[in-house]
Amino acid sequence: MAIDSVNPDLVPGGAGEAEIARFVAGWLEAEGLEVHTMEPKPGRPSVVGVARGSGGGRSLMFNAHLDTVGVEGMDRPHEPRIEGGRLYGRGAYDMKSGLAAILLAGARAAKAGLPGDVIVTCVADEEVASLGTEAVLRSWRADAAIVTEPTELDVCIAHRGFAWAEIETHGRAAHGSRPELGEDAIVKMGPILTRLGELDQRLRAHPTHPLLEGGSIHASLISGGQELSSYPAGCRLQLERRTIPGETREMIERELGELAGGEASVQLGFSREPFEIGEDETIVQAVRAHAERLRGRAPNVYGETFWADTGLIQAAGIPTLLFGPGGAGAHAVEEWADLAQLESCVEILAAVIEDFCGQPAASLS
Repeated sequence: MAIDSVNPDLVPGGAGEAEIARFVAGWLEAEGLEVHTMEPKPGRPSVVGVARGSGGGRSLMFNAHLDTVGVEGMDRPHEPRIEGGRLYGRGAYDMKSGLAAILLAGARAAKAGLPGDVIVTCVADEEVASLGTEAVLRSWRADAAIVTEPTELDVCIAHRGFAWAEIETHGRAAHGSRPELGEDAIVKMGPILTRLGELDQRLRAHPTHPLLEGGSIHASLISGGQELSSYPAGCRLQLERRTIPGETREMIERELGELAGGEASVQLGFSREPFEIGEDETIVQAVRAHAERLRGRAPNVYGETFWADTGLIQAAGIPTLLFGPGGAGAHAVEEWADLAQLESCVEILAAVIEDFCGQPAASLS
């Protein structure tokens, strides 16, 4: 938290990941890991630390992001403080506690002498476009992966995806006193907004996924017109569609076409696929077993509402889950991490490493 790593693509002028990447690279090197830095965009580095195994064992990737959201409204956001077992500061929960967990687990792996490699990926830009994880996946593979976003030490095996889109209605500009010459683009958006609300109600009224229920859609931003005394020539609606497994980009394009109803132009923009992994996967079973053994209770297995880099790693063919320490305050003015859960997370990850990477690669189910 003491190192400012606000994402500059999210907050103009943000410090970015360069300083924290240097710190992480130096720390990993001092702990005996092989260190690699990649920088697909200038000033936005990611760091990969590899605890090399003796050979023949299963490899395990850890993933945590270096960047944070902005700090508006916070009091001394980069001066960490500990109160009542909680660590406060920007990024404590999302997700520098998870980052600390994989650094400490990776350091243990470097000294364990196991057959398999442990690959610690500390990535830039998760809060915007995931440039870091995309770059990592172009160069690194593993038999399984764990993303340590906060899960309260429960096991997340599914999360929603999303798609952003724009709908634009077109009118004709004219002086407000000449209605016979003007055509109101904002009024044209009204029926589209009504249909959008009806679609959202249908999506949420009929859940189809056992962990994630249904998808959703909402209007995010709307703009149009030029001044009070003129008919608006254009109106632009920006929206977000949250998706569940099985909902594709093609499906969303059809939905948006129906919303527009021939009255508007539609452009589907940036999107991320939803994620899920089977409960019977080897890495899921390993995390569940060691979490239960070390905490004395079985962790909940659940689906998450937010999107994470898990989706990219799983889509690259690497079985992946979310598992990390808890706390509260993601993107909020008050943010904190649970230090007891952080310590437990490190112990569980170390046990998973010994179990998973101590087995031959051919033993994957």
